Amino acid sequence: MEDDGLHYVQYHSSKESTYLAAIRQLISNDLSEPYSIYVYRYFLYQWGDLCFLALDKEENMLGVVISKLEPHRGGPLRGYIAMLAVKKEHRGKGIATKLVRMAIDVMIERDADEIALETEVTNTAAMKLYERLGFLRSKRLHRYYLNGNSAFRFVLFVKESAYTPRLGYDDADEEQETNQIEMPPSA
Repeated sequence: MEDDGLHYVQYHSSKESTYLAAIRQLISNDLSEPYSIYVYRYFLYQWGDLCFLALDKEENMLGVVISKLEPHRGGPLRGYIAMLAVKKEHRGKGIATKLVRMAIDVMIERDADEIALETEVTNTAAMKLYERLGFLRSKRLHRYYLNGNSAFRFVLFVKESAYTPRLGYDDADEEQETNQIEMPPSA
């Protein structure tokens, strides 16, 4: 797909030697977690078709999203956005939004009931992005990351049947771990 001089591609294992080092570099620059090669391969070998890259005309990687889709605890089919990174100098151009939408679209095509992710409580840009895309904050995870930062879990309920009243985050009481969240009205 072409978009403003960029093109977006679905990851394919035949291109591992081309893409894997660039994926690892981009993510290690942006995310606080130090992922081993085995974590990348876990996602890319099993769900490479749920991972998308933003490349410039010279095939330099500008952004990446890594995702998976599997049943969650014997219940709903849950998509999961594991990693999202865009080079700093290319942020604010809609690259992250496009990458996440591409992953969401494929998960929905494959009958996902819901899609979840976590992001650091300090990452306001990511939280705004996910909220614009319809994700709801469902839980605050205290000291979730190795750097000691807490996270918010976000959930996008794709099917109303996937939504059951769950415990969630309430902005008014940061000390309380969870509170009820409301399902948005159906269209």
